[in-house]
Amino acid sequence: MALTETDLLRMGDKGLVELFRASPPGDIPHGPLEGTGIVRWGGRWLAEPLAWLVRMAVWRGKVFDHEGYLSNRMTSFDVLAVVAQVYTGPSLMDDQECIVIDYSKISLVARGVRDEMREVGPGLYLGVVWLLGTRVGWFTLRVPEIGSAGTEVT
Repeated sequence: MALTETDLLRMGDKGLVELFRASPPGDIPHGPLEGTGIVRWGGRWLAEPLAWLVRMAVWRGKVFDHEGYLSNRMTSFDVLAVVAQVYTGPSLMDDQECIVIDYSKISLVARGVRDEMREVGPGLYLGVVWLLGTRVGWFTLRVPEIGSAGTEVT
């Protein structure tokens, strides 16, 4: 059975850590991906409503280009902002290869942020957010063409 964003929202922090550690990095995606933010605390009763709120008001995903950069899709208007470099490298979680989203060299707003992600299913990525070296949250990214059954956060 393939994982969905909803499955990831319901896993809890411990389950996400286990899944992230067990997953391969996958290929760096290209183009726009749909995103869902996942809080580390509060459990399922808080994760799903917060994910919906973040998606509607703040962050909708990322757009990867072919030259090793990305922009975040912000607000319901899909404003492209907060640029980062993208490359493969060791994860802060387990020192194994992952896709690194590095804001430190080119973003003034997010200089202390580092995202890492791994592919947990076809076209579905699980990402971890680090702030100044501390793990603070999770996100998913989904390639829109891979089907949306079971992926919408409602």
